[in-house]
Amino acid sequence: MDTKKFQGVFPAFYACYDADGEISPSAVRALTEYLISKHVQGVYVGGSSGECIYQSVAERKTVLENVVAAAAGRLVIIAHVACNNTADSCELAAHAESLGVDAIAAIPPIYFHLPEHAIAQYWNDISAAAPHTPFIIYNIPQLAGTALTISLLREMKKNKNVIGVKNSSMPVQDIQMFHDEGLIVFNGPDEQFISGLTIGAVGGIGGTYAAMPELFLKARTELLQGNIALAAAIQNDICRIIYKLCSGHGNMYAIIKAVLRKQGGPDIGSVRKPLAPAVPADEAVIEACCTMIKEAIEKYC
Repeated sequence: MDTKKFQGVFPAFYACYDADGEISPSAVRALTEYLISKHVQGVYVGGSSGECIYQSVAERKTVLENVVAAAAGRLVIIAHVACNNTADSCELAAHAESLGVDAIAAIPPIYFHLPEHAIAQYWNDISAAAPHTPFIIYNIPQLAGTALTISLLREMKKNKNVIGVKNSSMPVQDIQMFHDEGLIVFNGPDEQFISGLTIGAVGGIGGTYAAMPELFLKARTELLQGNIALAAAIQNDICRIIYKLCSGHGNMYAIIKAVLRKQGGPDIGSVRKPLAPAVPADEAVIEACCTMIKEAIEKYC
């Protein structure tokens, strides 16, 4: 299976709401066009940044349908389809395949701590619902409560559709170990984008990429060209921006969406409860983030 198309910078697609807090198809399409204009390689739809656990199956279908329609083949699309039950996850997987996405992905089931054989069955059932679509395991133990082990990964490798791992655990060692299993690996934590690429990741999927895609693209380019010190310097500034994005009263995604609007990007609303929206006191944080991003882009790009 050709996996070259999965190399590069893949922003995690944000949830897009209207003024009433409902899914906005027009905002979804606007964000898709915005990311295309930034020359990213693809998008990861329906994951944490997409607030998937706070959306219904029907809403998640609407989001993906509009991303696919707006992208019109100009982006590689990975659809996260996991829900906290097998039936809904399989429904989303089949739907994603019907739209022709490039891959599907899934976290393990959350809340109950299941044995590895049950997790493998869950993932294999999802994959079977989209039998012609590559499958990517999403490892995010700090939120899912279950960590991907080598034994579980080797069991999943028996599934011919499994091509890789989106790794959002913090140790970069995990990327190296999963890479050594012969699978592609995406770096998840944005704060270690360069470290992840250096140790074996083919690209990155991240929740802050869309706020500053220029910086992630530039960092990757410099690293690939052997300019390690410059790539590290860009990464350090990226990290400082991330820390500021996380410093508001509102949830990080609420801050990012406000930053996007101030940057001239699309208005994609706020976040869905119980995530905390930005408050007036966050305006100073939002302004600071915009300034930091602008200055970093001027400095490096």
